[in-house]
Amino acid sequence: MHDSNGFDWIIPAETASRCCQDFLRDTVSGAGFDQVVIGLSGGIDSAVAAALAVRALGPDHVRGVFLPYRTSHPSSLADAKAVAENLGIATETHDISAMADALLVDVPADALLRRGNVMARCRMIVLYDISARDRSLVLGTGNRTETLLGYATLHGDAAFALNPLGDLYKQEVRALAEYLDLPDVVLSKAPSADLWQDQTDEDELGYTYAEADKVLHHMIDGQLGSRQLLALGFPTDLVADVRRRVRTQAFKWQPVPYARIENRPMPDAAWLAGED
Repeated sequence: MHDSNGFDWIIPAETASRCCQDFLRDTVSGAGFDQVVIGLSGGIDSAVAAALAVRALGPDHVRGVFLPYRTSHPSSLADAKAVAENLGIATETHDISAMADALLVDVPADALLRRGNVMARCRMIVLYDISARDRSLVLGTGNRTETLLGYATLHGDAAFALNPLGDLYKQEVRALAEYLDLPDVVLSKAPSADLWQDQTDEDELGYTYAEADKVLHHMIDGQLGSRQLLALGFPTDLVADVRRRVRTQAFKWQPVPYARIENRPMPDAAWLAGED
C-alpha cells in the first residue's frame, strides 16, 4: 500500500490478513485448542483481532466479552456490541466495577494510572477464567506501536495466549480494519483504553500514533540513530520521547529475566515440534 503521507512502507492489508489468519489457525490448533476468547472494547484493535479470528477459525469458535467499569463511556459498550453483531459471534457481559472497587479502596481517586492498571488486570482475570471454563485461548489485541512504546499493562492487556496484531504498526491495523470491512465507528473514534473519563491514548502520549509509527519504522526497522532521524525532519522532542519510551519500557515486552543455571537447557522449537 502506498501512502503519500509517508506510509508507503506499511504491509499491504491483504498480506497482513493472510499472515495473521495462518498464524491463528496454526497456533490455536498446535496448542490443542479450537476456540479463542477476546475482550471487546469497542476500539479498533480488539475489533480487528476478533475479525481475523473469525476468518481464521469461524464465528462459532470466537467469543467476545464486554468488560465495562461503572465510569466507562456508554458508547464503548455500544461500539463493542456493533462489532460483535457485525462478526456474528457469541458474547457475554461482565461488569468489573465490584471487583475493581474492592481493590481500589485505598487507591486515591487522582491516581489515575494505578486505578487504570487495576481495571486492566481485573478484565484479564475475567478473560482467563472464561478461557478455563470454555477451554479456549485468550486472544491479545496490542499492536507493535503500543508494544514498543510500552503502552500496555503487564498482566492486564499485555497478558494473552496469542496475539495476531503484535507485529503490526497502528497504521497497518487501521488498513486492516478497512480491508476487513469493520463498522465505521471503530475507524473514526479516538484510540482509548477507556480507563477514566475523557482518556485518550494520543493525549497521554503527546503525539499521534501516525507520528509515532513513522519514527518507530525508521528507528527500529531502519535502525536509524537520532541524528539521522532529525536529518529526515522529525521534531527533536518527538524523536527523544519515542527513543526514551522504547528504552525504558522494554521490560514490558522482553522475556521476563530469571537466573539461569549452567548446563540446564530449555526445550527449543525444534524439540517441541519433534516426535518422542
